Amino acid sequence: MKFGVITFPGSNCDRDMIYVLEHLMKHEVVQLWHKDTDLQGVDCVVLPGGFSYGDYLRSGAIAKLSPIMQSVIEFANKGGYVVGVCNGFQILTESGLLPGALRHNKSHKFICKNVYIKPVSKSAAITADLDHNKGYKIPIAHGEGNYYCSEETLAALKANDQILFQYSSENGEVGAEHNPNGSLEHIAGVCNAAKNVFGMMPHPERAADEELRNTDGLDLLKSLVAQMQLS
Repeated sequence: MKFGVITFPGSNCDRDMIYVLEHLMKHEVVQLWHKDTDLQGVDCVVLPGGFSYGDYLRSGAIAKLSPIMQSVIEFANKGGYVVGVCNGFQILTESGLLPGALRHNKSHKFICKNVYIKPVSKSAAITADLDHNKGYKIPIAHGEGNYYCSEETLAALKANDQILFQYSSENGEVGAEHNPNGSLEHIAGVCNAAKNVFGMMPHPERAADEELRNTDGLDLLKSLVAQMQLS
């Protein structure tokens, strides 16, 4: 598989994602700059975490205007796979590729810690091969991770199996006590109706190396790749 990882001004997780995809998973990776318009024939575009354009105005609101995003939108609309992590998730919602929005954390504080997320969707590529009865330990690092959408959108997400993850306990118990940011329905990630665009706040690339004593994030990325290869 060939991945393209975009770097925006202020991205700080692009190198982490490249390391995991290229060195740990042994896939071809090309680095894409925000001013590029050529996606170089990739199978999947990744929008990494960070603080694109300093999070000025609103997280992801300026990045969505980058030249490369028009190419990403066209790529996604043709069925190409796109993954956004943390700030990448914010950019995808601002760009209209994913429903909903990411608001300030309920605490109005930046949160950086390990959390557990339970897979929900049985049909999305990034969750299809996971154990849906347990929580996966994945780090978060965000100030605006409070997912919100309208009642109509929430109903559609549930009906179409578009909720990827909910914040949970290690044993997969979902509840307010495990929700770090106040997200609606404890949502940690969603996909589009066509299930080729995925967004999540937790960072799987930060939980993929044995050196970190946690490889739960690698399971998510392996599921994504396996399902992409089947499609």
